[in-house]
Amino acid sequence: MYKIIICFLFSIIFGIQAKTHIDVKELRCLVCKATLEELDIAIKKIDPSRKVEIGGYRLDPEGNLKQRSISEAKSEIHLSELADSICEKMEDYIRATWKHNGKLTILRLIDSNGQMNVDMGRVDVIQDDDLNKSLKYYCEGIIEEYEESIIKYYKNDSKNIEVKVCTEEAQLCPFMFPEPKEPKQHETDEL
Repeated sequence: MYKIIICFLFSIIFGIQAKTHIDVKELRCLVCKATLEELDIAIKKIDPSRKVEIGGYRLDPEGNLKQRSISEAKSEIHLSELADSICEKMEDYIRATWKHNGKLTILRLIDSNGQMNVDMGRVDVIQDDDLNKSLKYYCEGIIEEYEESIIKYYKNDSKNIEVKVCTEEAQLCPFMFPEPKEPKQHETDEL
């Protein structure tokens, strides 16, 4: 009887350790995607009617200033400020694994409406010794290294910025597919 209990305890302990092993490359890929999603959200919140003047304050040979007005959302200075502050958002994320397949994910605790993330019941939260500070650290590293490219893509209204930065430039995500979601309750009932 004691042997069975000891074997059971060992299987639980080793099972928990296996679940909490995190592939750093996969985690950095998830952080890269989340960082650009957060940046996208922040840029979309900018009022499109807000304009900034860009150009030099020097006169051309005819005595005119060469300035033009652009949307604040495409201003290099404003984009740089957003990029520099976006990693603060990583403090709102947790590491977890999807219950249905054990795949690693990072989730925002609170959604944009101020409600608890609806996916919290679909994941197993991974207890983290550093209280998820590494998520912010990885974010800061990505921003520091790829900020120029990120700003360039947003200034030019590029499509698939996540793929361009996270996959092509940073090579953090060897391939990019949408995050697998657990089937909704009514979908599983029909099966």
